[in-house]
Amino acid sequence: MGLFGPSQNEIWAQLSEEVNGSFVKGSFFKGSRVEVSHEPWTIYLDTFSVSTGKTSVMYTRMRAPFINLHDLYFKIYKRGIFSEMGKFFGMQDIEVGYSDIDEDYIIKGNNETAIKNLLTSSRIRNLIKEQPRFNIEIKESEGLFGPTMKQNERILYFQADRIITDISLLKSLFDLFGEIMEELNRLGYVSSERPSVQLFKD
Repeated sequence: MGLFGPSQNEIWAQLSEEVNGSFVKGSFFKGSRVEVSHEPWTIYLDTFSVSTGKTSVMYTRMRAPFINLHDLYFKIYKRGIFSEMGKFFGMQDIEVGYSDIDEDYIIKGNNETAIKNLLTSSRIRNLIKEQPRFNIEIKESEGLFGPTMKQNERILYFQADRIITDISLLKSLFDLFGEIMEELNRLGYVSSERPSVQLFKD
């Protein structure tokens, strides 16, 4: 334990035990991570930094690769000044019929029926609302330096512009990822086949 309490590694190691996951300690060049198997998918929690010139910003992210059966895309994030500006410039809302979600979040996607069906789950809606800042989406890739992905492989992706060490929030986030993957599989949008994507090469 450090001078100011448990370190991120200590907290994440404890988290991994509580979610029946694996803790992989980082090195000088790569951060620590937690991996949780949610068959047939694996959910990964780690951090990364983005340089802003003289300083850098640390991000917490959670990712789950999967096989996308019908090219479903969505993005859900909390409303704010920037989201309203984005909406002004043509970003379209999908309203799902639940006032607490429709009023507090921007939802975009290419299949309104699928997204509405996903969010009929009160469990998923409640887990979303537990996160103080929220931004989740399906990504086609992570750019030039991201993992190699087959044509129908995608990543369920969350990030926050801080290092999250609140175990209850992280457990809730793992629960949310598992619930989303299970529900999309039940609805026929996500395959039960294990994806080939390798996010880490240790």
